[in-house]
Amino acid sequence: MDMSVESAPTAGEYIGHHLTHLQNKPMSGIIDFSVYNLDSVFWAVVLGLAGALLLWSAARKVTPGVPNRFQAAVEILFELVDNQSKAIIHNERSRALVAPLALTVFVWIFLMNAMDLLPVDFLPVIWGYFFELSGESAHHAFLRVVPTADLSTTLGLSTSVLFVCVFYNIKIKGLGGWLRELFTAPFGSHPILWPINFVMQMIEFAAKTVSHGMRLFGNMYAGELVFMLIALMGGAAGASLSGILLPVGQIIAGTIWAIFHILIITLQAFIFMMLTLVYVGQAHDAH
Repeated sequence: MDMSVESAPTAGEYIGHHLTHLQNKPMSGIIDFSVYNLDSVFWAVVLGLAGALLLWSAARKVTPGVPNRFQAAVEILFELVDNQSKAIIHNERSRALVAPLALTVFVWIFLMNAMDLLPVDFLPVIWGYFFELSGESAHHAFLRVVPTADLSTTLGLSTSVLFVCVFYNIKIKGLGGWLRELFTAPFGSHPILWPINFVMQMIEFAAKTVSHGMRLFGNMYAGELVFMLIALMGGAAGASLSGILLPVGQIIAGTIWAIFHILIITLQAFIFMMLTLVYVGQAHDAH
């Protein structure tokens, strides 16, 4: 359907269009691991580089004496993460890697979450314009700009945390010690309990990883939907008094939700960072 020629999309079509990813190719089934979301990958990489540049810039401009506001903000954030890592991970050598990792995770996820504060149609409309220049219909110009509202992104992040946990399990306990723990905890070292212990350990690792990614995804996906519903208020304006007032309500509701959403995007980045520290800290503990 060509949106520039035919009638305006319905509410369902509008939301469906905004919830469709730009993918490298059509899926051949319900599960197709050869398909990936180009928009999520693009924005995640761009925002990751932006976060790294931001932290590098702060480190490069560090000066003695009274810091400027930017330096003070970064120092407060650094001290917050450092204090949390000291409270959870008592191995000083591990903190040398884990604390910067946690800081990077927080900044990266915060920036990805913050994309939700952009107007719903801002970047998709620009993308649709360039899509039309290539001779294609803007209706097919799919683009989602919040990487953390994509389950593949959040599960990818949580799986990366799992790999870090496995690394520290092996580094701290040794491969033999970790394998022994997999089969002897939490119920004991009797051979009959080995299969049960191993299954419970695998369930624990899987549950941590899935819940870690799903928590971030669920909150950001819900926030994205609310912004889309608010955006529909302006599109539903008509000639009636209630229709005329809808754009005003859209601005008020959008502003209120955006202010509240600042807390959500910050809190979700902080929770993901804290769980990363907790899970890595647990890898240092012996059962």
